[in-house]
Amino acid sequence: MEEIIQEKISADHLLYVSLKYTKTCDVIINLLIRWRKMIDTAIEELLKHAKKKKKISSIPANPLGRIEAIQKLFKKDKNFMEIIDFYIMLKKLEELRKERIGEFRKNVNLKIFYRGQEINVNLEQLKIYADKLEKFITTTKQFLLS
Repeated sequence: MEEIIQEKISADHLLYVSLKYTKTCDVIINLLIRWRKMIDTAIEELLKHAKKKKKISSIPANPLGRIEAIQKLFKKDKNFMEIIDFYIMLKKLEELRKERIGEFRKNVNLKIFYRGQEINVNLEQLKIYADKLEKFITTTKQFLLS
């Protein structure tokens, strides 16, 4: 859990300090990568805990299997499932087509083209993601303490 919190602190710094002063798409990309690493760590710990509690028989070796196992464990939690979908997009971030708009300005925006959709990642969207990730961490903490 401590590692997850450390990743969150680093991500929060990128969101609330670095992005505030630099307003570049590189900072947005670094923030998304940091969130991906945080979710990755959380999934790893959740699966270890679920195996220990005998909720799953084994931890899948491949990333897709891990995602499916987590989706089965938390299928009733809507926010958790949204974060997992977000995580799947983040896993493909490097190879997705991206467009930078309004860098160094108040309305900096990173357009990500994913599954035929255009996702605008701007300051407001990042705050929405941050709120959802906060709920995700709370759910993770509750599960790990159960």
